[in-house]
Order: sequence, then structure tokens, then C-alpha cells
Amino acid sequence: MSLYIGIDSGTQSTKAVVLDLDQRQVIAEARAPHRLIEGLPAGHMEQHPQDWTAALDSVITAVVAKVDAKRIRGIGISGQQHGFVPLDKNGDVIRPAKLWCDTSTTAECEWLTKKLGGTKAVIRKAGLPFLPGYTAPKILWLKRHEPANYKKLRHVLLPHDYLNFYLTGNYFMEYGDASGTALMDVRKRRWSKPVIDAIDPQLADRLPPLSASDAIVGTLRSEIAAKYGLSSDVIVSAGGGDNMMGAIGTGNVKPGVVTASFGTSGTIYAHAEQPVVDGQGEIAAFCDSTGGWLPLLCTMNVTTVTEQMRALFGQEHDDFAAAVESAPAGASGLVLLPYLAGERTPNVPDGTGVLLGLTAKNFNAAHLARAAMEGVTLGMNYGLNRLAALGVKAKEIRVTGGGAKSAVWRQIMADVFGVPVVGMVEDEGAALGGAIQAAWALARQSNAKVKITKFTEGVVAVKESTRCRPDKKRAALYREMQTVQDKLSTSLRDVFVLQRKLAP
Repeated sequence: MSLYIGIDSGTQSTKAVVLDLDQRQVIAEARAPHRLIEGLPAGHMEQHPQDWTAALDSVITAVVAKVDAKRIRGIGISGQQHGFVPLDKNGDVIRPAKLWCDTSTTAECEWLTKKLGGTKAVIRKAGLPFLPGYTAPKILWLKRHEPANYKKLRHVLLPHDYLNFYLTGNYFMEYGDASGTALMDVRKRRWSKPVIDAIDPQLADRLPPLSASDAIVGTLRSEIAAKYGLSSDVIVSAGGGDNMMGAIGTGNVKPGVVTASFGTSGTIYAHAEQPVVDGQGEIAAFCDSTGGWLPLLCTMNVTTVTEQMRALFGQEHDDFAAAVESAPAGASGLVLLPYLAGERTPNVPDGTGVLLGLTAKNFNAAHLARAAMEGVTLGMNYGLNRLAALGVKAKEIRVTGGGAKSAVWRQIMADVFGVPVVGMVEDEGAALGGAIQAAWALARQSNAKVKITKFTEGVVAVKESTRCRPDKKRAALYREMQTVQDKLSTSLRDVFVLQRKLAP
């Protein structure tokens, strides 16, 4: 007779679901928005953590009102990865959090890479390179650019850790989300002393001890429990990054399953029993939040691109989809390089958006809409091809996120990826993953051998009506377009650096 709340605190909003473990289905949902801080310099992406806690309060209160609160046993939180939440000695936020999409730390990445002996040496010591999105260079950025704030720093948390701290009062970090900081040796699941010493040896005392992902952070603080109308015995599980929780929520907890998330950013990932370390550093060698590893690619520009194109022409979602469908596959040779916020895979932090192949024939709303949708999908396929080169090959891809709700987009995904794609019955995969992990963590207290598959099976299900299979002719066309987009990206790297100087 147990209920579990799953939370997904993302870039644009916080979602909550309630999982009824007896019925093995979600019985309540809620959502609350939050926004980026406006007016920051180019490359700076920040949010107020207090906005996350306000949204958390809103969604938990909303779902608790829809169910029998006495049955709620646990809460599991998914959060956007890599964000840097700096806290002082009292646990108060020192400054706004720098987010995963913040690319202002390019110089810090270069400095750290040189300090540790080059990219290959960094990958040997940490398992992944320094990228602007990761947490480590953000900490160095604070030290170099805001020394007064750095002097106050006593606790480093990630976004989902901060929400755990808000609920329980405990400083905590688990292997999965921690592996995205670039402060951790992902092979050995421990903090990397060389990386920490390069930033500041005292940083080691400001990081929480690393914990297993089946651990329990604590129980609700009494004032929080009273606010929500819940028992103070409700546990909060370790939680994890949005990709780690999305993996759980799509059943990606054993080898053979590949998940793609088409949201603000785009990710494709798979479960692995051993670390999958990319010598070129393009695929992230993350740990997952179940005890395994999660080789992952991430692109920074997905629905932000399609939504901006849709807004440009003042279209509703159905009209935008119809426009895409009315244009031919390949958009008559129009290729979009969708680097509106720079790019992470491939690593092009100075990148900007580029349209190649404009002609009188394709210079119209429908072709531009199609080019946007195809461009971001080809951008993700760049990383999927790299995953395949490392031995992680997809036979089917489970898709989630806003893009997965579009039938025309799912078909483009299948044609670009060259394998069938299928949506999920419960699309809020990260929130569902949080609820499942909470149930698993509580069960592990009495049976340490119980596997997470006991909770994913029967709860996680694909929606067969959404399945799309690749068309051979279109797949061949997209392979040619992939070559063009990849070469365009490579050839413009030096140009991007020059162009960035002109951007306000």
C-alpha cells in the first residue's frame, strides 16, 4: 500500500509524479515553471536555487492533495546535471547556480587541462575531459572571477543535491550525478585528488563524501513534512542527475537498452556493467544511479532550436508539425548547424547556429522548420555514431522528452538513427525514475540483494502506437546530410572563434 513521489527539476520546470507501487502506475502529476536569469553576458546561464525549492514546494503540495498522503513512503529527486550550487558555512546560497548550459568557463577548462598534462592525461585521471558544462571548471571560475564569494564557499552541491539538502538538511552526493562534475575518477568511484588539487587542495573539505546510489539521504525535516502534510518518516533517496533518473524511468538499467531524450538539451545513453571511457573524450563516461555506468552523449541544442523556429513564424505546435511534414526529407538541401548555445558533443563552446544551402526554393517557413528538426537530430546522431564506435550499438531507441511527443519528429529520428524508435507510456521518465529509485532504496534497507529491475519491470513500458521504423531511402539521404553537417562543423571551428568576438 505504498506511494512514492518522483521529482524532476529541470532547466525550464519542476515535475512531480506519484507512483502507486501496488497498481504499478503513476496516479498523480504536477508541474511548476522556473526561468533562467535574464540579461547575463553571452555564454552565462544561471538560475536561483530558491526558484527550484519554490517549484518543489508547489508540485509536491499539488500531488499530495490528489492522493492519500498517509501512504507516501519516499521521495526521489532527479535534477539537471553539472550545475554548481555554492553554499556558505550556514548552508545559504552564496550566488546563483551556474548551469549545465553555461559555456563561460572555456578558459578554465583550458587552464585545468594544461595543469594536468593535456586531455589524454585528464581522461586517465578522471575518465572524461574538462568541458565548459561540467562542474569543476565552474568552481575554478568562481575562484578566479569572484574571489570574495569563493572565500565564503564551504559546501559544493549539484542541483538535485541541493533539493535533497532542502528536504533533509543533509549534505550528500551519489556516484551518478557526481560523475558529471569532472572532479571524480569515474573508474574507481572516488574523488580525483589530482583534479581537486589543481583547483584548490582545500576543495576536498567542501565536497560531500561520495555515496552509493541505493542509499537514503535522510528523512524529511519536521517543518518540511508539516508544510507538505506528510509524515516525517518519509525517506528521501539518493536521487541523481536527470539522465541517470531518466535511464531508470525508461528501463535502461541493463545492457541492450538505449534511451534518447529530446528536451532542452539532447542526450543518448545506455547501461554498461563496466566503464566505457572514450579516449577522444566525446562520450561521457558517467556512472549511473543504480551501481553501473552510463556512457552518454549530450548536445546542448534541441527543443530550444525548434521552439525558437516555431516562435519565429508564430505557429502553434500542430501547425509547426504540419509545416515540417509538408517539406521534403532533407529540406531540399538546407542544412542547419544548431549551435545556438555553443555545443558540447562535439565540443564547440564558441559555436553558433549556421544555415547552409539557402536557395530561392527552400527559403520558406516549411523548409526552415524541417531543417531545424533535422539539424538537431543529426547533431544527436553525431554522438550516436561515436557511441557505436565504442561498441555501444543501438537496435532500438526509447525516446522521451518534448520532441518524443511529435509523430513527424519520431519518424525523422528513426530515419536519421537508422533504427526503430518508440515512446514511453509514462513520458516523464526522470521523475518516474526518481520514484522507482526511492522504492528500491527503501526496499534495500530490509533486503540488500533486491535489484532495481524488480521495480522497473511492470512499471516502465513502451507505447507501441508510437513506434516508427526507418525508411531506407530517407535513411540513406540522412547519412549524406550527416557527412555535410559534420564537415561543416569541423571547417568552421576557427571561424566561430572570430565570430564570437562580434556577438554582443
